[in-house]
Amino acid sequence: TTDSSTNYVLDLVQFYNGLTGPIPSEIGALTSLEGLYLYDNVLSGPIPSEIGALASLTILYLFSNDLPGPIPSEIAALASLTYLDLDENDLSGPIPPE
Repeated sequence: TTDSSTNYVLDLVQFYNGLTGPIPSEIGALTSLEGLYLYDNVLSGPIPSEIGALASLTILYLFSNDLPGPIPSEIAALASLTYLDLDENDLSGPIPPE
């Protein structure tokens, strides 16, 4: 969805679409994004640290993909983040502290 007064993307909703490949690092340029819904796809590659630039993000749903590696520490710095679901991936390592 977009904000009709600014045309900024507020929610990126692409679930159950069979998306493949990595989440592009350019996702960090969507600085007004409040919700990122990329669950139930076949996304691979690490979660990009650029997600940490999404200061308005309140919902991050990346569950049910093939995302490997650690959870980027930048996610822990997202002060507005209220809902986070990374279940059913190939993540490893510790959960980053707040």
